[in-house]
Amino acid sequence: MPTAKRSAARRARTYDPEKTWTALTAQVRAVSAAARGLDEGAPALPSGLPGWDVGLLLAHVVDQIEATPRLLAEPAPPGLAGRAVVGLPAWAVSTAGIADRLDERARREAERIAAEYGTGPAAYAAAVDAAAERLAAARPEAVRTDRLLPHRFGPMTALDMTVTRLVELVVHSDDLTRATGAAVPLDRGATAAVVRVLADALAAKAPGAAVEVRIPPFAAVQCIAGPRHTRGTPPNVVEADPLTWIRLATGRMSWEAAREEGTVTASGDRADLTEVLPVLA
Repeated sequence: MPTAKRSAARRARTYDPEKTWTALTAQVRAVSAAARGLDEGAPALPSGLPGWDVGLLLAHVVDQIEATPRLLAEPAPPGLAGRAVVGLPAWAVSTAGIADRLDERARREAERIAAEYGTGPAAYAAAVDAAAERLAAARPEAVRTDRLLPHRFGPMTALDMTVTRLVELVVHSDDLTRATGAAVPLDRGATAAVVRVLADALAAKAPGAAVEVRIPPFAAVQCIAGPRHTRGTPPNVVEADPLTWIRLATGRMSWEAAREEGTVTASGDRADLTEVLPVLA
């Protein structure tokens, strides 16, 4: 690959502020509507996530919606602008390290929701709506590319932080669908962004060009160390639909299960992602 093309391939993907914001607000509305439509006993159902019921899942979603406004309200610590900025792939592969902290926050948020709104699906929907209002008020600052936020992993641009909210909302909308049977629609723009974030995270976690991973119509990346493919059909190709890819990349589905169900295809001796999945957990 010529030098110019290699440089372009490594260039960080960018996200359109307006499209990102439109997709995020659409997905928040979808979660709110889904919460309102749940049966009274739904919050006590298992969420599919270890140790969490649906109520804790919804409390976590509320906390994640509020994350951008919360960080925007924090004073920037000294020296923030001089530190290396954390990109979306680095964020994705680092989230597993804060699982305990997220669990603690979700439990505190559930207690707050119970105290302020009561219990049951309507209480969680009200909490989602209140969080959405706070998010909407933060819109002018939330999509800036020139403002850094003091994220736990290091400085992130406000827009990248908002893109991470798309990941949280889409992944947990699917969790909610599978846990309750109440289909939470996934916004197409939100799904596209999440597929791309997770594909880029895979390429960062397992750099190389021996395997091409395709998630049509949204993304295609090369990964896995080994012989580089330069022209024609790659010898090692993995292809999945967007929802299957999101579930694989976040540990909601195993490689073996996806292969057995036929929702992912793999050709070539090296086209096996078992060792590098999930990329976000």
